[in-house]
Amino acid sequence: MVLFCTSCAQVPAISTHPWEVIPLPTESDLADIAFTGNPNRGWLVGSNSTLLETQDGGQTWQSRTLDLGERNYRFNSVSFSGQEGWIAGQPLLLLHTEDGGDSWSRIPLNEKLPGDPNLVVALDLGSVEMATNVGAIYQSSNGGKTWKAMVQQAVGVVRNISRANDGQYVTVSANGSFYSTWKPGQDAWQPHNRNSSRRIQNMGFGTNHRLWMLARGGQLQFSTPDGLSSSEDSDEDSEQESWEKPTYPQPRAGWGLLDLAYRTSEELWITGGSGELLCSVDGGQTWQQDRDVEDVPANLYKVLFLDADRGFVLGQRGTLLKYSNSATESV
Repeated sequence: MVLFCTSCAQVPAISTHPWEVIPLPTESDLADIAFTGNPNRGWLVGSNSTLLETQDGGQTWQSRTLDLGERNYRFNSVSFSGQEGWIAGQPLLLLHTEDGGDSWSRIPLNEKLPGDPNLVVALDLGSVEMATNVGAIYQSSNGGKTWKAMVQQAVGVVRNISRANDGQYVTVSANGSFYSTWKPGQDAWQPHNRNSSRRIQNMGFGTNHRLWMLARGGQLQFSTPDGLSSSEDSDEDSEQESWEKPTYPQPRAGWGLLDLAYRTSEELWITGGSGELLCSVDGGQTWQQDRDVEDVPANLYKVLFLDADRGFVLGQRGTLLKYSNSATESV
């Protein structure tokens, strides 16, 4: 990707624009996207029971309606392993398919479940992991018939929750005042105080399991290569030292940064409010803005890459951007 600086007084602009706005038959807010074992067939979920299907890799989408009664649901998460897929939503909803989405069945959940399903991860045939919006984590190895609690206590209402490929989790509290981490085998979440006066907006995992943190006012931080020690064996000073110096990818006051994702080990993308889309090609040291999409009239909630060649940005009011590396390859 070729980049150039248009002005020293503003964030440099990207010289190529790899994102395409995809029209959708919905104005609902989008939450998650996943593809089956067939890379052309995928599913997109969101608020107001929104369920969309693509058969051409995400270029076009069609609405699908499920018979869930008169209640309106928010579909929070979708995940596939081959042709087996899961959708988690609220209030208290878990859906399952074994045929790529041709048919969906509802998995009964205990009404005493702590919180509503917020994140679902298809692990293997019949095996799935589910996390709720209060940090309860469960696993099932028989298609959702029975569940095993992975933590002894929930962490409390969370703003967001993220999972690494090896099963580690990080959550941000509802008001952004602290975050918690959990690793498989631990009995409980490990709480951590935020390391500045700025409330945390979102957190997730990057390369080598380093954490990234977006805070109010456009602040970005990465954890040090040594990672974080738990609050049980660290004092306040060592907690502070586990994070690198904060940076501000978009220094304009008032802009909120909402999500971050890695396309490669060195290329990162950040989304934000009012069409904010930023890119770094040096591991987060410097940033450039994709001004080709800044006129998109929507907050961009989520960015994710299925691999280096396939990526999507999900936003409010049915806003979907699709990544194409053909723009960068032509330079």
